[in-house]
Amino acid sequence: MQNLNRIKPKHLELMLKIDETQQLQLAARAVAISQPAASRILADLEAQLGSDLFIRHPAGMEPTPAGRILLRHARVVVSELGTMWDELNHLRSGSLGDVRVGAVTGPAVGCLMPAIQSIQQDYPDLRISVDVAPSATLFRKLEEAHYDFIMGRTTPGYKRTEFRFHPGRTEIVSLMVHKSHPLAGQDPVDLAELAAYPWVIQEEGFPIREAIENAFHNKGVSGPSRVLNTSSLIIALSQVAEGQAISPQTKEVMTLLTSQEIGANLTELKTSAPVVVAPYFVIQDSRRKLSRAAERVLHEVLKRM
Repeated sequence: MQNLNRIKPKHLELMLKIDETQQLQLAARAVAISQPAASRILADLEAQLGSDLFIRHPAGMEPTPAGRILLRHARVVVSELGTMWDELNHLRSGSLGDVRVGAVTGPAVGCLMPAIQSIQQDYPDLRISVDVAPSATLFRKLEEAHYDFIMGRTTPGYKRTEFRFHPGRTEIVSLMVHKSHPLAGQDPVDLAELAAYPWVIQEEGFPIREAIENAFHNKGVSGPSRVLNTSSLIIALSQVAEGQAISPQTKEVMTLLTSQEIGANLTELKTSAPVVVAPYFVIQDSRRKLSRAAERVLHEVLKRM
């Protein structure tokens, strides 16, 4: 404990910057200290902990196993201190504060955005940042204290004891096409009829891709042979608009895209059996306490589960 009392937030910030920049000089500059001072801090920390924290390579600095442990906890400590000062500043100013959320596309459209729209009616000064990314990316950034909470699916390699999971929803996949598509208006269509058309779909291993592949497999028919792999909604829309491509989207995204205000030329192919995606969760890092603002947004999200 005596050694821990000598570790200051500035030291932890330096460690995080070394990991980010992989260069001691750049890290020292980022935390506004000299390089000799940064070298002394690093050497002192390594002496206190009895282990090297970084391996020096010609191309940069890489954390050791002990360094990765320190960095993991340093992110939480630095984030908590930042949250504390933010909350104190917001308390003095009377504002609610900042919230950072990451989500996969379906929950972002179907649940998160309605929750944000509702809460901003009561707290117009609330600043919210939303990122849409694959679940693996969201988990990594949650662990790095980049987000207050995320909405995504479980991924291998993450210990459930480090995270708190709130049950979410099971999503239905919709097949988006242009209204001029030969199968548009037919209700329902069989998957076997769809394999011959071009598809625009997520890469292998992504939830919607797995749901589509499982649906074809369960029907005992071969999947599409002409597939453009992309997670970009813009690319999917461009391909659907210019040809006979089929693009699977979650029901929430499909409802938005085919609304009268946005997608008058888009429609959904009705399949004879539903295509279901694995459920998502609302996930927190159990080691970190949410700010008052983040708790308010989380509460509004969970009301819609």
